[in-house]
Formats: sequence, C-alpha cells, structure tokens
Amino acid sequence: MTTENPLTHLDSKGQARMVDVSAKEHTEREARAMAVIRMLPETLKLIVEGKHKKGDVMATARIAGIMAAKRTPDIIPMCHPLMLTSVKVELVPNLQNNCVEIVAICKLVGQTGVEMEALMAASAAALTLYDMCKAVDKGMIIDQVQLLEKKGGKSGHWVRQGNEV
Repeated sequence: MTTENPLTHLDSKGQARMVDVSAKEHTEREARAMAVIRMLPETLKLIVEGKHKKGDVMATARIAGIMAAKRTPDIIPMCHPLMLTSVKVELVPNLQNNCVEIVAICKLVGQTGVEMEALMAASAAALTLYDMCKAVDKGMIIDQVQLLEKKGGKSGHWVRQGNEV
C-alpha cells in the first residue's frame, strides 16, 4: 500500500467505511465477469437435454444471477446500492470441457462501478447450478470467477489479458 493509492474502504485509523462518491461524475459504466462450473458429462447432458428433474436449471440460474446483481449491497458490506440499467447473464454449455461457462454483464449510469454486481451475478448463477444439480453430482467445481472487463469512470476501460475459458 502506498500513500498515493490508499485502500479506499479504510479510513485513516484503518476502520472500514463506505467510500463517499458524491463528488464523482455520473458516467456510463459496464462490467463483464465470468464463472465456470465443471461437472460430470452425464450431469451436463441432463441440463442440455432439459431432462433434469428440477426443471430448467439454466433459466433458474440466469434469474438467480440477475437477482444477485440487484442485491449485491445486501451481501458485500461496502457496496453502494446502484440503479442498474441492465443485467444480462449468459450460460453456455461446453460439452467438450464438461462445464457451463457463465458471463454476466451489468450496466448503469452512475458514480461508481458495477464490477461487484457482475461478479455476484456470475457467482450466484454458478452456485444455483450447483444447488440444483448437487443431488446427481456432488463433485462439481466452480472456478475461474473473475472480472473480464470494465468500462467507464475515472479509471476508464480495462480488459483482462488472456481471458480464455
């Protein structure tokens, strides 16, 4: 930690605080995050063919991701409540790698970024898939939860290098 770039969620005494964004400009902001859930081929086949006894697990996971983005400040203590203008959660089965690749995109016009909302959406979608499929596959693995891209605000545009799934 340097004095030029202190941790913004700690005050001068090291106590947690919510960052004051009132002086920041309203700008268009967007974040894209991902998660991957790996599973047995048989589990993925159930999902893809729509034969899982719990119904359409992909649709349920998508809704869970959207809801999680909207509820991020209820779970992550110092996140600001945001007026999201768009939340998209895409789930793509990858039969070759026995996984579902999840990408969440969150947008808004505001004074703070939406990275945490995108990460929450991708994570919650993966956790929902796990929850709905754990009876048939307890060995599923959720990994590669990461921010892929963010746009807007003072820091501008950032893209992860080497973001292959």
